[in-house]
Amino acid sequence: MEKYKIDRQDKRIFAAQLLGMSDHITYNLAHNGYNVVKYVPYGPVKEVLPYLLRRAQENTSVAGQTSRELSLIIKEKERRKLYPMVVK
Repeated sequence: MEKYKIDRQDKRIFAAQLLGMSDHITYNLAHNGYNVVKYVPYGPVKEVLPYLLRRAQENTSVAGQTSRELSLIIKEKERRKLYPMVVK
């Protein structure tokens, strides 16, 4: 967008991601002034599940991101002080 001198808040351009997939990327884009949306597929489970499975298969990095996503969620909860940190 910078290369082509397109404004970050141009109403014609949005970054869209499936809810729960790399939420930290969406957060950082929004934090830096880009238009972002999260989408949620809906409908009967028998129709939506194949789509979600296909998306998970296409995104080969999903398995490796699970622990990273969890650690980011825990850090954010601590930052917001929503729940006390559990120390073992």
